[in-house]
Amino acid sequence: MHLRDLTQFLTELSQNNTRPWFIMNKPRYDILRAEFLDVVTQLIRELGKFDPLVAACDPKKAMFRINRDIRFSNDKSPYKTRFSAGITPKDKRRPSAAGGPTYYFHIEGDGTLLIGAGEYLPPPPRLRAIREQVVNDATGFAKVLKNKQLRAAYGDIKEEDKLQRPPKGFDPGHQHVEYLKLKSFFVWTEVKLELNAPDKLVPQLARTFKDASALVNWLRGVEVVQETD
Repeated sequence: MHLRDLTQFLTELSQNNTRPWFIMNKPRYDILRAEFLDVVTQLIRELGKFDPLVAACDPKKAMFRINRDIRFSNDKSPYKTRFSAGITPKDKRRPSAAGGPTYYFHIEGDGTLLIGAGEYLPPPPRLRAIREQVVNDATGFAKVLKNKQLRAAYGDIKEEDKLQRPPKGFDPGHQHVEYLKLKSFFVWTEVKLELNAPDKLVPQLARTFKDASALVNWLRGVEVVQETD
């Protein structure tokens, strides 16, 4: 992929986030999107070598649209200023209540590459199921937190939007109480793109995603119990 062209386009888009500018530059966007699709396709192939569940993911459905949903936003800029994709077994970029973790990455105009994995703001039934699994499998969760590859690549699970108090119904004295307060069970890291070495992008993504295997596999073991009347 022509990474310099992509970052240049995204930088210009951030400075000219209007429909007329985008229409004028649509040919550039179409070329870059096709190249990005090729990156996602290659990446899914690489991920399938250690995570067969995502091998059949449709790369077109894994890619996020560049159009922003501005219906409920004060920011009426029509376009996102990043290229992004989320890879899951079911081609769903955000898992449903019965879903599971996602491999996510995006590229910013300033050359930032964000690589993340896990579940970001899962819906309430799914979040409760994850919290219950933290309690019921405290030992297994502790092993995830101590995993060397995970910690070296990402550090700890991110604390974005963390609750001030333990959620209702959970023991405030539990050994993992600080994690029970989380609204997401997601890790990520940010690095600078090697603009002159585009061939390194897919291997870098695959390697870093593999380092998140301990968290991804643990989350895959969480089941949402459907309530019956």
